[in-house]
Amino acid sequence: MSHDPLTRRDIIAGALAIGFADSGMAQELPPTPACHDGGAPTIAQTAGPFFKPRSPQRANLIEPGTSGRPLELTGVVLTRSCRPVAGALVDLWHADDNGAYDERGFRYRGHVFADAEGRYRFRTIRPALYPGRTRHYHVRVQAPNRPVLTTQLYFPSDMANRRDGLFRRELLMQVADVGDGMAGRFDFVLDVR
Repeated sequence: MSHDPLTRRDIIAGALAIGFADSGMAQELPPTPACHDGGAPTIAQTAGPFFKPRSPQRANLIEPGTSGRPLELTGVVLTRSCRPVAGALVDLWHADDNGAYDERGFRYRGHVFADAEGRYRFRTIRPALYPGRTRHYHVRVQAPNRPVLTTQLYFPSDMANRRDGLFRRELLMQVADVGDGMAGRFDFVLDVR
């Protein structure tokens, strides 16, 4: 029986999983949205004014001095026929715990590539509200050599959802409290067969 050597990504993912399990953050949430063969892809939304290209490749966006509530965001990138998209780029950015975006550097910005089963994982914080917007994450997802999906993810039961003109129910994450932190899940369905 042969074993593939561990890659740097495997080691980091394993360390993150152990860290999440040790902190009580590891939790399996139900898929959202459910993929149905030939179903509709995840809807697109604006990138907003704060997107920055060339984010660092990293799964852990929590930096020293972070005071926001930790959240582990996981999910799967799928095709419209519900097949995993290995190597899909998932780029995440969001406001900090005061509702501000880092426009000089890359705080709360990063990207990962989905594994062979289309899975991705970030460790970050729950962003704050800011005038006119509910809590949300900005995300760009791209299958290798395919068009980019730009969208936003929202928190269920956030009272500000009703007042946010961009909010879409179809983009609600599954979210659960886990110890002192939170676990979130969203599965992206790309317009790829």
